[in-house]
Amino acid sequence: MNMRIRKPYVAGMFYEANPELLKRQIEECFLHRLGPGKLPEKAKKYEVFGLIVPHAGYMYSGPVAAHAYYVLSQARKSKYFIIIGPNHSGMGSPIAVASEDAWEMPFGKVKVNIDYARCISARSGIASIDSRAHLYEHSVEVQIPFLQFLYGSDFEIIPVTMLLQNYEASRRVGEALAECISEYGDAVVIASTDFTHYESAENAHRKDKLAIERILELDSRGLYDVVIENEITMCGYGPVIVLIEAAKKLGYTNIKILKYATSGDITGDYSSVVAYASFVIFKSE
Repeated sequence: MNMRIRKPYVAGMFYEANPELLKRQIEECFLHRLGPGKLPEKAKKYEVFGLIVPHAGYMYSGPVAAHAYYVLSQARKSKYFIIIGPNHSGMGSPIAVASEDAWEMPFGKVKVNIDYARCISARSGIASIDSRAHLYEHSVEVQIPFLQFLYGSDFEIIPVTMLLQNYEASRRVGEALAECISEYGDAVVIASTDFTHYESAENAHRKDKLAIERILELDSRGLYDVVIENEITMCGYGPVIVLIEAAKKLGYTNIKILKYATSGDITGDYSSVVAYASFVIFKSE
């Protein structure tokens, strides 16, 4: 039987396609002045349930993402990573769980856990098993090299994209996730989102502060409301709601913001920026 493999879509664009250059690029994200300033160090200081991370090109958002992956490197390693991102391409099902056998990346193949995928689809009643939505989507893909940098390919992924991000749909997927994690265990949930897009840094800070306050309160309904009411161009609020709902359902309420920055902090142009933030939800600290 032929294995169904998803090829990388943004290798060579959002991140380096050459494994040696990619390794160096990720190291630079960790050591960057906006990054944690040090390379990951394996430890078992934490149990991490979830991360919120950005998904732009590594040049822009990699250092902010590196803060979350630095904390992850100091946590007990999990076997499964449920990575949820917005669907930018508009292709495929409104909420889609990937169905390939593996995703091929510059650092090698990573296995997709289809049993977990089927559980999320069945329990939510609204997530379809559908690979088309993932073909041209970068929000999930750009997280995988960071995970491989930490663990090689010794983990499995459950990629989810959301074109439909309303509160009710996001809540249902979050509850389904909690049920599947209770059944299969040992998962870290990664919600992939950028924050305000193409506004002045001043506007971005003001608007994003409203969203960040709600996230730190684990107030998923409040997050949805402030995003809609204030027209905050945060592209992955649905994935963040999913993570918050799953965390609360399983009793994990210890959340921390690690870093907030904008593309202006890289380019020096603060007139029109994209904003990025990283957070961690601990099982225990």
